[in-house]
Amino acid sequence: MQTFTAVLHKEEDMYVAECPEVGTVSQGRTLEEAINNLKEATELYLEEFPLEETRKSIITTFEVASIGKA
Repeated sequence: MQTFTAVLHKEEDMYVAECPEVGTVSQGRTLEEAINNLKEATELYLEEFPLEETRKSIITTFEVASIGKA
């Protein structure tokens, strides 16, 4: 069993889920559906293109200054 990262964001009425370690992307109407679809897409991808090494992503945040209107 391998553990991967899911990064999610909302676009209009759908949630988009991405796995940065593999590059797979999927979507769903709910967070749960998006994650389940991403899991399935990642499993199918890894069947065809297995990873040779285990990589752990580092997740962090950063701030960007707001640019106000003049």
